[in-house]
Amino acid sequence: MSATAYLIGLGAAGAAALLGALLPARRRLFGAGVLSAAGCLAALVGAGQVLVSGHPFSVHTAEVLPLTGVDLTLDPLGALFVAVTAIVGLAASCYAVGYGAHGAPSRTATAMLPAFLATVLLVPAAASVATFMIAWELMALTSLLALLAEHRRRPETRDAAQWYAAMTHVGAAAILLGLVLLATHADSQSFAIIAEHRRQLSVPLASVVFVLTLVGFASKAGAVPLHVWLPRAHPEAPSPVSALMSGTMVNLGVYGILRVGEDLLGGGVLWWWLLVAALGVASAFFGALHAAASTDLKRLLAYSTVDNVGLVLIGVGAAGALAAGGERGLAGLVLLAALFHLVNHALFKGSLFLGAGAVQHAAGTRDLDALGGLARQMPATAVCFGIGALAISALPGLNGFASEWLLLQGLLHGFASHSAVTEAALLAGVAALAITGGLTATAFVKALGVGFLGQPRSEGARTAHEVRPSMLAGMALLAAGCVVLGVVPGVVLAVLGRAASAGLAGGAPKALRPGLGLDLTSLHGAIEPALVVVGLLVALVVAWGALRLVPRPAELRRARRAEAWGCGRELQTARMEITATSFAEPLQRVFADVLRPDHDLEVSHAAESRYFPGAISFHQRVDDAVERLVYQPVIAAVGWWGRLARRVPNGSVHRYLAFGFAALVLVLVVLA
Repeated sequence: MSATAYLIGLGAAGAAALLGALLPARRRLFGAGVLSAAGCLAALVGAGQVLVSGHPFSVHTAEVLPLTGVDLTLDPLGALFVAVTAIVGLAASCYAVGYGAHGAPSRTATAMLPAFLATVLLVPAAASVATFMIAWELMALTSLLALLAEHRRRPETRDAAQWYAAMTHVGAAAILLGLVLLATHADSQSFAIIAEHRRQLSVPLASVVFVLTLVGFASKAGAVPLHVWLPRAHPEAPSPVSALMSGTMVNLGVYGILRVGEDLLGGGVLWWWLLVAALGVASAFFGALHAAASTDLKRLLAYSTVDNVGLVLIGVGAAGALAAGGERGLAGLVLLAALFHLVNHALFKGSLFLGAGAVQHAAGTRDLDALGGLARQMPATAVCFGIGALAISALPGLNGFASEWLLLQGLLHGFASHSAVTEAALLAGVAALAITGGLTATAFVKALGVGFLGQPRSEGARTAHEVRPSMLAGMALLAAGCVVLGVVPGVVLAVLGRAASAGLAGGAPKALRPGLGLDLTSLHGAIEPALVVVGLLVALVVAWGALRLVPRPAELRRARRAEAWGCGRELQTARMEITATSFAEPLQRVFADVLRPDHDLEVSHAAESRYFPGAISFHQRVDDAVERLVYQPVIAAVGWWGRLARRVPNGSVHRYLAFGFAALVLVLVVLA
């Protein structure tokens, strides 16, 4: 039954892509959206059955791919990623119906969203090298075409697509090379047979395979320093595509690291996972810092994805290191926390990207400095975005707090692992959680406060209006998930435990007492978010009642009303309010050596006297330091080599013969 439901989901998503390409303009959006949503529901049913029962299923057919056929196996680890993709895909499909109706998207744009969704659903079930690489490359191709859907409206989209295409194909080449080495050693491309031969693999060869695949998967996950495509591609993609890329596709980078490192290679050695944890620490700090400094709403969310993927990688690296040291029970708990945060990130980041798309559509801009006051014009969008912003800031009662608390507990209790290197890595992870927590709160206080509160700072923000009901339904679905998993996180711990056990090849998490909260019986830690929420609500009701019942002095009863954020002034204008740039300026001063902001101040003087300024214009840009210091020199070197190479084919037959003769001599020397 689970295999049937999953295959029906894949087929429905593929059929939705065909409907998007073939139906007339008036019907293609609705037809593709409904069928895509139905496919997500079917895939969710199939994956849910695997997660609940713990029993995987396998499918093999030789009728699709010649020579190799298609091998599919969905175990609890892969089923978790399929379920997350299905939930975010369901919300994105609903949202796309209203989002596309505003701009009459082309057939290609309508077809690529469900096609991209189908490939993301396929990757976690691939059970052979050929099947996995074909699904991986199809995912890269469909996501690239979906990214290019709006390239005519924004020329920056083509530049973002070039970066994405280059990084994803370099990563795919590294993954392919690593998997081919494994398949050659096992004399089979089946993942099951490769896993059976892992004990015969030498440590140096296994390390080469792990590093190669880590490079490929980390580039897809957006880990620093392989993240440079992400803050370019996510802001330029259509918002449903952005939600899928950030909420589902980057997760598959984490899936690949677990599948190869734990399943195919059997856990390996300690330094592998210390390397993963180091990538996580760097990504968390770098992403959170740039998110706090960004004024472009979708670019802020893209860097926040780097931050949260870093937190997940910290958990994955710590779990692998603890397992390598023999602490498999605690390693299972840390991995469970990492997978829980991955699920939560998909929910709140999907809601935030869909909300950002609604803002861009309604106000015509995603520049926070030009927004403001949207809570009045777009109250439902403001609520959904606010829930996502508070969840990602780890406010108690929402899902981000639950997973970060669980991850922190696992890291702190890992200090008893009796390995100095592992303890240092865990300490770095705890520090990253603390620092990035503050930076993330800063970033989303800025996004929510400057973007949605106060007064509008542009005509677009002043005339903004609420978006269509289907768009609101997509945002509300993911925002509701943030609330449910924040109030009663215990409802998903059982299925997450099965996925973590499959990810660690049998390393069951330390005892978690069943219930609605988080109760670590063996580690003496527990928290009941539902009680916290109830206590806060009771306190608010009591405070409200006290204010209503206690008589107030006459001067308070005659209190005047003033604009919020107006500091009591009689006259408050948008020019008096803090902007996103000024909000982030103190932080940029503190981290100036890392961010290296570029300032441009232009002062024009009054015609009467040069001592009196007529107008002052201030511009600021924060470039990506990794892109500037690492990738730009490489691009410059490649460009120099290309210009040099263009001089070679000058039309001279003598030169071509000389090149051929030199190549022949070199071959003969090597063969001799």
